[in-house]
Amino acid sequence: MADMTFNTPAGQVVDRKLLILYLNTGTNSAPVWSPIGKRVEESSMEYDYSEESKTDIFGEIYTTMKKPVITQSFEPCELDSGDAAQVKIWNQSIKEQNVAAMANNDLLVVHAYAGTADTAVFAERYESCMVKPASLGGSSNVGMPIDVTYGGTRTTGTAAIADGAVTFTKAA
Repeated sequence: MADMTFNTPAGQVVDRKLLILYLNTGTNSAPVWSPIGKRVEESSMEYDYSEESKTDIFGEIYTTMKKPVITQSFEPCELDSGDAAQVKIWNQSIKEQNVAAMANNDLLVVHAYAGTADTAVFAERYESCMVKPASLGGSSNVGMPIDVTYGGTRTTGTAAIADGAVTFTKAA
């Protein structure tokens, strides 16, 4: 895949709403991408590269890194019956307590600010991610904060967004 540029005007910062995480609420062969994060005020992907620096016998410093462990938290995530991602996560974790399913979710990160606006934006698919509630409850509304750890095979490509529907195309 060739280098991409940001599709926003020069001098304008990228809006947070242009970085969206989607949960596959369909099947692997017929994915339905449902956004995660409704009513969440702030969320970011955290990258842990496990850096290690060593000094050799000549006093030279060398640093190594590993592929990153990527995590993300979504809070407050108040429950909403119209949020397909929340409903799937609630069923897997609260109703069924199906830890195998919770550790094997299919996620799509859409970088809608990189590429051609709405038609061919950069996307990353991770097919075995852990998605779990951190808690359930609250004072006035029932919230279910969600913790995500990205995992499995990382496939890059593009996403097209039309009328709220997202289509992922694997890079050649």
